[in-house]
Amino acid sequence: MLEYLQRMARYNQWMNRRLYEKVQLLTADEISKERGAFFGSILGTLNHLLVADMFWLRRFAGSKHCAKALVPIREMPTDAIKQPTSLRDIPYADIKVLANKREELDQLILSFSETWDAALLADTIRYRNMAGEKHERPLGALLQHLFNHQTHHRGQVTTLLFQAGIDPEATDFLVMMMEEN
Repeated sequence: MLEYLQRMARYNQWMNRRLYEKVQLLTADEISKERGAFFGSILGTLNHLLVADMFWLRRFAGSKHCAKALVPIREMPTDAIKQPTSLRDIPYADIKVLANKREELDQLILSFSETWDAALLADTIRYRNMAGEKHERPLGALLQHLFNHQTHHRGQVTTLLFQAGIDPEATDFLVMMMEEN
């Protein structure tokens, strides 16, 4: 599972970079246009992904075993990455600023992935969900969720891009693996 999750951290960054390049071919109005998606627009969906990752990374940072690797997320000033309060928040309305924040967060995830080992992935993370309910799960399972969630919503963004006349091109994990070799 370790190798798989580290590969997913690389895929996460690789795919986000490609996706943001395509999104930035659109006008600001097209990016923020209501399209009937779960989070409304391309901008809403991309902000949701950033916000969700921030929530998860902060939860992970609460674990004594992850705290050191995630000091940057705890120490980021609020102007570096705004503090969201809802999964529907849009802390960044400017796509260029959002892309920079996404890259910053993806680099943190990659750095965090370098600290993982089997014991850490089995470590229990205790957290509260958005409703305040207590939960606990192994870090490895939560990381699988984090990356699956990214893939799910990026898939929605690729559909929205097609609707806007932009071909997002290949998005497959396999394509990244072939590029790595």
